[in-house]
Amino acid sequence: MAMEITQCLLSAQSADAKVRTDAENSLRQFQEQNLPAFLLSLSVELANNVKPIESRRLAGIVLKNSLDAKESARKEQLVQQWVAIDSSVKSQVKELLLRTLGSSVPEARHTSAQVIAKVASIEIPRKQWLELIGSLLLNMTQQDSPAALKQATLETLGYVCEEISHEDLAQDEVNSVLTAVVQGMNLAEHSPEVRLAATRALYNALDFAQTNFENEMERNYILKVVCETALSKETEIRQAAFECLVSIASAYYEVLEPYMQTLYELTSNAVKGDEEAVALQAIEFWSSICDEEIELQEYGGAESGDSAPHSHFVEKALPSLVPMLLETLLKQEEDQDQDDGTWNLSMAGGTCLGLVSRTVGDAIVPLVMPFVQSNIIKTDWRSREAATYAFGSILEGPSTEKLAPLVNAGLEFLLNAMRDESSHVKDTTAWTLSRIFELLHSPASGFSVISPANLQTVLGVLIESLKDSPTVAEKVCGAIYYLAQGYEDAGTSSSLLSPYLPEIIRCLIIAAERTDVSDMKLRSSAYETLNEVVRCSNIAETSQIVAQLLPVIMEKLGQTIDIPILSSDDREKQGDLQALLCGVLQVIIQKLSSTDETKAIILQAADQIMILFLKVFACRSSTVHEEAMLAIGALAYATGPEFAKYMAEFYKYLEMGLQNFEEYQVCAISVGVVGDICRALDDKILPYCDGIMTHLLKDLSSNDLHRSVKPAIFSCFGDVALAISEHFEKYLPYAIPMLQGAIEVCARMDTNDEEMMEYGNQLRRSIFEAYSGILQGFKTSKSDLMLPYAAHLLQFIELVSRDKNRDESVTKAAVAVMGDLADALGANMKLLFKEKTFCGEFLGECLESDDEQLKETATWTQGMIGRCNKFLKLGSLTAFSISSESATLPKLKMAIY
Repeated sequence: MAMEITQCLLSAQSADAKVRTDAENSLRQFQEQNLPAFLLSLSVELANNVKPIESRRLAGIVLKNSLDAKESARKEQLVQQWVAIDSSVKSQVKELLLRTLGSSVPEARHTSAQVIAKVASIEIPRKQWLELIGSLLLNMTQQDSPAALKQATLETLGYVCEEISHEDLAQDEVNSVLTAVVQGMNLAEHSPEVRLAATRALYNALDFAQTNFENEMERNYILKVVCETALSKETEIRQAAFECLVSIASAYYEVLEPYMQTLYELTSNAVKGDEEAVALQAIEFWSSICDEEIELQEYGGAESGDSAPHSHFVEKALPSLVPMLLETLLKQEEDQDQDDGTWNLSMAGGTCLGLVSRTVGDAIVPLVMPFVQSNIIKTDWRSREAATYAFGSILEGPSTEKLAPLVNAGLEFLLNAMRDESSHVKDTTAWTLSRIFELLHSPASGFSVISPANLQTVLGVLIESLKDSPTVAEKVCGAIYYLAQGYEDAGTSSSLLSPYLPEIIRCLIIAAERTDVSDMKLRSSAYETLNEVVRCSNIAETSQIVAQLLPVIMEKLGQTIDIPILSSDDREKQGDLQALLCGVLQVIIQKLSSTDETKAIILQAADQIMILFLKVFACRSSTVHEEAMLAIGALAYATGPEFAKYMAEFYKYLEMGLQNFEEYQVCAISVGVVGDICRALDDKILPYCDGIMTHLLKDLSSNDLHRSVKPAIFSCFGDVALAISEHFEKYLPYAIPMLQGAIEVCARMDTNDEEMMEYGNQLRRSIFEAYSGILQGFKTSKSDLMLPYAAHLLQFIELVSRDKNRDESVTKAAVAVMGDLADALGANMKLLFKEKTFCGEFLGECLESDDEQLKETATWTQGMIGRCNKFLKLGSLTAFSISSESATLPKLKMAIY
């Protein structure tokens, strides 16, 4: 097979489907039968300059894909396969890859650089291939190294830095890499290709440069070279240099003070006169500065223990920065409203202006309003649109007191602008109105730009504008969405919208059904807005309106079942529409079941609703599976024990959801629905529990299921236990080891990784929720079953109580489960609580919290612990064994990552 690899690689790219499929099968067979020889053959192919470029290109791609994958479980499998290969074979592969960096074919060099980085990402953290960095640096320092080799080497260094952690390299290696990269940017010594590769490599290496940026001399040199590179005559190099500055602004904000005047001039000149790709990065520099300063303002910087100073760069630059950004707003593109993916100077400038507004607050208003007032009345559509965009961009940041007079004065003008001859102006005006309603319409807090006097006019304009072009109508939906949202929990003010509800609903449905729309954006926005209008309505006044909407949406959902499906596109459109309609039904079910007076409407229609959902499931679309599942969760809550009659038919779809590892959001929602059904049915869920628990345990053990689903599964254990009480005993031998395994994972978790810290908080909270449900379920009859696990659980609570980075929801769950231990196990816990002195400290901390709910839970827990201390039954602290009655479930080990 190795001898035929070239022909196989060429045939795998054949236009003839049979030839292509046969070649792909041959390659797959070779890979499965002899992976080391397969990888070596690909490396030989990639390195061989006499082989066809097409076969070399594919060899490199297959080689890379044999080492890396997007899906985490598959990636780990590939990593382990590489690790297991004989070291002599791996050495040959690596030698061939390094040799390919000197190839005369650019594609081969580029692919080799990527593959080297993938191998490095596996080996360097394992303290292997330690000579790699040295080998690459040698390519840069040898006098006779050709420019192509230097370019490929710098590209490789950049990819390697992107793949590995800064902790994987010693500081002297970091210094050498940075020296090679920065020297590679030198104009006098290197070709444009080498300098571009060096600049891009620096971008990836900046995370490694913390120690270097702390040294003033090294910092000065790096910034000097980057700033000089930002003035190169080649556009791509200038763009890459500004990308470096954007990264530096985020990573090293605290040391930028001495350089800001130079950086302002550099970015200002780029915004005003450079190519768009460069100007966009120059604006992004200021957006990054804003992000840093907003974070410092929100989290207090030094007050929270962070030594980073707030240098007020944006405030100092304000008089020059704002006019520069306002000018960019006039550089719109004719078709920018038609494509969501459009990103140009105007949009970047408006986004940055919004960040500046959040950074400096009131100070921005007098700098922007003259621009708004002078441009809003001009005949050129660009001027009117830019003025409106500027006004909409500064609505978040300044105080209500500063903005209220301007918005009140300008609201009528904006409403009139919805009739402007330019669709660009109407589009941006609708967006600005939605921002006004989102930020300055809150009757519950005492301020709103909407009053009984102007509400009818406002709604009249918005409803009429739903007939405008699809892009304008979509933005209008957003305005209605926030207008309705403002009346949520607004007391008597919420009644103001009630008389208009039928017309709003009617017009949103018409907008959703428009036939002049090429995509789903307007339909999706219209139905999402309809959901919000229903959700925020005053149910006491609108119950009949919402009740009348129910059969309308049910009929529309029923009609989708019979849509002719002639292509995959038809299937996708059907699924999308069904998902939207299921979403509307979910909101209607939740709204009508929120009061005893209106719940009967749902109970009466429940059979027909459920029949529709089951028909929708039969269409086999993952998108609609999600929304229908959520709606069924709402129906279960509404119907309570009556939901049991649907379980026989529904259960197979619930199983499908619990087994859907690939579309893990469906699996997560299905787990949530299990909880909803448990709360609805209580012990009527018992006949289905063996199947449900089997699937939940398999889900926890699977490497293929996304880890984000797993915390929800633990919480679901608690829901099941609470529903079936003492009958959960048979699942205890399977659930407890999983919970204890998850506790061990939490103890080992990297708390320096923000993403892992968030996941850790979710996992810890769910473990506590599981134990709470199990303890409460066993409380009345078999609480002694939990005695063997009480000490381990208390130990975990103590570990969590010592963590100052824990989320508040984790604290609440920890305090609650401590109370559940005392409540369920009573006097058996006295000695354990006495030994664990942290309990008093932890409760004391919680009782001093500003969170009333946490204080209430802590007070209850304190009472439970106090009560169990009064009654000590001698001899009660014996070890209890689990009953022999247990379900036939697989013994599984948790795969939490």
